[in-house]
Amino acid sequence: MAVLDRVRTAPHQPETRTAQAKKGAAGLGVLLALVATVVWSGSFVATRGMADSVPPVQAVFWRWIIAIAAVAPLAAREAWRQRDLIRRHLGYVSLASFFGIALYNTLVHQAGLTTSASNMGMIMAASPVVMAGFARLGGQKLGAVRTFGMLLAAFGVLLLVGKGSLTMDFAAGDLWMFGAALSFASYSALLKRKPAELSGLTFLLTTFVLGALMLAPAYAVSVAVQGGFQVSAGTVGPLLYVGVFSSAVAFFAWNKAVSMIGAARAGVVYYLQPVCVALLSFLLLGEQTGPAQLLCMALILGGVALGARR
Repeated sequence: MAVLDRVRTAPHQPETRTAQAKKGAAGLGVLLALVATVVWSGSFVATRGMADSVPPVQAVFWRWIIAIAAVAPLAAREAWRQRDLIRRHLGYVSLASFFGIALYNTLVHQAGLTTSASNMGMIMAASPVVMAGFARLGGQKLGAVRTFGMLLAAFGVLLLVGKGSLTMDFAAGDLWMFGAALSFASYSALLKRKPAELSGLTFLLTTFVLGALMLAPAYAVSVAVQGGFQVSAGTVGPLLYVGVFSSAVAFFAWNKAVSMIGAARAGVVYYLQPVCVALLSFLLLGEQTGPAQLLCMALILGGVALGARR
């Protein structure tokens, strides 16, 4: 009988292992999206902290120069081997570089001039709504529970921005951040179309290089008109953080997460960002978080918990 039982259950074992592997991959994807979200939360604080000392375009340009220096030792040889693939898909890679590297980060640094770090994080949490919309247009079914979670988190974000009400009163920096949210969502949607034969490290290094080249003319104009910035611990430290961690580490983790679980599901995890930013901005910049904001954060966390489910 024991032999017969093993024979009966054997055909189901590969299916069980496949299900377990998919579950493990999904868990890893959520974890990578969380790592990117937490690291990016720190970048909003760093961006706001150096807003008065480093012009936005110059900060973004040096961010990507530092990121290239961090990634090149790991990716340069592989990128050289895949140079023909890069040329073949240059149009796609250039588009991803524009939205995710050049435009998105420039808008974020520009926003840091006229709005708080906590507002930056709150508004960026609107980007998963656009990601989910792109996914739905692409034919992906989100499901009732995930849709409800996304809407609940979005409602929490709106209350946060409105300071406890749904009356929106945006500063100029808030509008720049809405543009940044749209740009980042477009980049995340493009990630799903990344050619499979193009490795993650090659894609990362190539987009960093192309993004820096796109920014070079604007950087030259900024230096000529505004002058350079003073090199000090207060400027180099934040630039190293956004260059190494927020660019090299976080973008690699985010790109991998999107490839594993999709932009819509990774976007739900991204809703945690305003919570992380609010806590960090309170601890490091002294920006206050009141009871209404804490209540809204609870809505966001509840939405994330629901939206991350299958």
